[in-house]
Amino acid sequence: MLLTIHPTHPQPRLLDQVVDVLNDGGVIIYPTDTVYGLGCDIHSRKAIERVARLKGVDPEKANFACICPDLSIVSEYGMNVSTPVYKLMKLALPGPYTFILKASKNVPHYFVSKKKTVGIRVIDHPIPTEIVRRLGRPLLTTSLRDETSHLEYPTNPEAIWERYQRLGVDIVIDGGLGGIEPST
Repeated sequence: MLLTIHPTHPQPRLLDQVVDVLNDGGVIIYPTDTVYGLGCDIHSRKAIERVARLKGVDPEKANFACICPDLSIVSEYGMNVSTPVYKLMKLALPGPYTFILKASKNVPHYFVSKKKTVGIRVIDHPIPTEIVRRLGRPLLTTSLRDETSHLEYPTNPEAIWERYQRLGVDIVIDGGLGGIEPST
């Protein structure tokens, strides 16, 4: 389904609809502060496998990041965050950056990289931030790329829905896109 959600004042009932889909193991495409993201609940192994298939990567070798609503829960998912690193995160986030941290035991083992690390993002866009708050746990995130078209990073939500509904995506959110560059 293609959902239009207000980019600065997301409608609660639509956010709840997205969270219901995520709780049922759904996969969504949503705007971020950079490009459209592809994601699911990090606690749904089957959904993570679906995302990996959509990206054309082996789920065992994929290095996906997760979105946290803010820095207050970073310590639940990243271990031994030093004071200088935390200060740097506080300066840079929310924003278009992914911090690679040693994964805590709260991160599902099938989500953790071979190096026992996890990528953490705090996105500067109200829609994914509110989705994660309502979900109550991080959201897997990866940039939506489309090497088959002339646009490496697609930006038209209707065209994205047209293509990805056939590939098994449950919801595409049209909610305003903040930029056109992938996160770093």
